[in-house]
Amino acid sequence: MLPETSVLYHFENPVLSRVLAEAERGCRNNLCMFGDRQVLVEGGGYRKIWLETQPMGGEMYALRNMEAAINNQRFFMDTQREDGRIAGSIECTEDGIIPQFNKLQGFCFPFHALNMYYLIGEDTEYLDKLRICLEKFDAWLWKTRKDPKTGALCSCCVYDTGEDHAARYLDAPNYWEADALPEGFRSVPMASMDITSFSYACRSTLSEIARIRGDRAEGAWRKKAEEVAELIRRVFWDNDRGACFDIYADGTRADVLCHNTLRCMYWGSLSPDMAARFTLDHLLNPEEFMTPMPLPSVAVNDPAFRNAPENNWSGQSEGLTWQRAIHALENYGFYPLVTRLGKRLFRAIDEAGDHFVQQYDPFTGAPSLVDNETHQPIPEGAAGTPQEDYGPTMLAVLEYAAHMYGIHPHLGKVWFSLCGGEKYTWESRFYGHLYTIESDGKQARIFIDGEEKQVVSCGRRIITDTDGNIGCSVPIEQAEMREEAE
Repeated sequence: MLPETSVLYHFENPVLSRVLAEAERGCRNNLCMFGDRQVLVEGGGYRKIWLETQPMGGEMYALRNMEAAINNQRFFMDTQREDGRIAGSIECTEDGIIPQFNKLQGFCFPFHALNMYYLIGEDTEYLDKLRICLEKFDAWLWKTRKDPKTGALCSCCVYDTGEDHAARYLDAPNYWEADALPEGFRSVPMASMDITSFSYACRSTLSEIARIRGDRAEGAWRKKAEEVAELIRRVFWDNDRGACFDIYADGTRADVLCHNTLRCMYWGSLSPDMAARFTLDHLLNPEEFMTPMPLPSVAVNDPAFRNAPENNWSGQSEGLTWQRAIHALENYGFYPLVTRLGKRLFRAIDEAGDHFVQQYDPFTGAPSLVDNETHQPIPEGAAGTPQEDYGPTMLAVLEYAAHMYGIHPHLGKVWFSLCGGEKYTWESRFYGHLYTIESDGKQARIFIDGEEKQVVSCGRRIITDTDGNIGCSVPIEQAEMREEAE
């Protein structure tokens, strides 16, 4: 039986209350049955569970629905091929559960699957299954996706990294099912910072699993992860420009300043100096990624940028990027930037009339209204069902709130995030305890199982063990970065 979990909060701010309530409502619409097991699908017309979104999405939703959260992990482990390949997506049809191996489709899986280990009560059988899954997938990557020119790992098709219709993929096919590398294309097999980072994520997580299990393999997996990190620096990192760039099959550089370096930060595959360079030089640059609606897929001043409203990773700000950015930035200590982005996202959703869509115009913040089935723009006056309840955007809203004002389970620790300026209460039940925050916007009181533990000035995150013993605190509101005061 899965442990009891819950989330309950109340904000006096009516805008924040309404935006969060609409996100909660929409997420419930994305719960459905795959056979006799409940899952959380991506939503917004996407009815499958995708490797690039749904393990992450399920884990972020765990305190609200543990059954769906764990199934969003286990389905990918249960349907893994014997040779190690993990399905890029899984569909439920009248013919049954169908794992699809025609693309890799991102890899938002290892960290979230590991976090679920703590939430379900430190089940060692689950942990061992995750270990085997990651070991086999890492081996499959190096057996089938190694680029003979650079020694890095390759993307073989557009959907390997989930960058639908991205102009930087040139002549690449959308799908690639074969293990053999493609031939006859200019772009692919493309030495990929993303795919190479998949291996880093596997290996760093395997090192952590070994540590938990008291296994001497911890150091060996850590060394293997560091070897991948050095490979990423050598092959993809441009020190003059402070960003990573992929390498086309013809040996030329994919000279597009895209957000994918931030994806590498999500997987933790960059060194701290590389992450700081990209964040300070590019992510915070209003001429590139810190646009009025931040986080476009491609820097808005890059020639390859396209402000395309349909499902297209050539430019507009994607809900999935906002969702991944939380973990990416916190991996490297950019906690105040998460707060800044969260406030902007809440405002954008409010201004958009609570439309939770896949993409937003980076210059205006306007939601790109597309048909829910075709994901193409609906011409004025034409028939169509506008997209709604896009899961990554709704979950991003809920997760930013939890990382700004709430209580978050993180690998066996408890994060109490105490942004100022809002009067609110927040209760979360997990790890067998009820954790509570009562904040007047200046000071916050922290309770565990109804007992007051401490009173803290707002603006910081308090990190404790499961019983509330303080480990450390970090600022989440003041930032020594190149940004204008809000």
